Amino acid sequence: MHDNQPRTSTPDVLPEVITRYLEAHGAHDTATAITAFTGGATVIDDGNTYQGTEEIEGWLGRSATQFTYTIQLTDAEQTDATHYIATHHLEGDFPGGTVDLRYRFTLRDDLIERLVIEP
Repeated sequence: MHDNQPRTSTPDVLPEVITRYLEAHGAHDTATAITAFTGGATVIDDGNTYQGTEEIEGWLGRSATQFTYTIQLTDAEQTDATHYIATHHLEGDFPGGTVDLRYRFTLRDDLIERLVIEP
């Protein structure tokens, strides 16, 4: 963390479990990130589907090492009782260099049951 850069605070609308996942994922802390998901959770990222703890843990590990990038939360909203959207701006060495992605979360029993990441 660079002290000279302003730190964006997570909008209050996001529940603790989503904030925990996003912070852990940003810190490449797969062990903490995986605790935010239900055992039978589904993640859809870049058109690929990862089902269950083992596949999601593998995806988390790969996404942490495949590219170097910064991620900034730019918007967050709750669409109903169990659905949240967190929009992020990414810059890095991946194809295209910059992208805005929506992380669409579905919660069940205060854990992430489904996460869809798409532009």
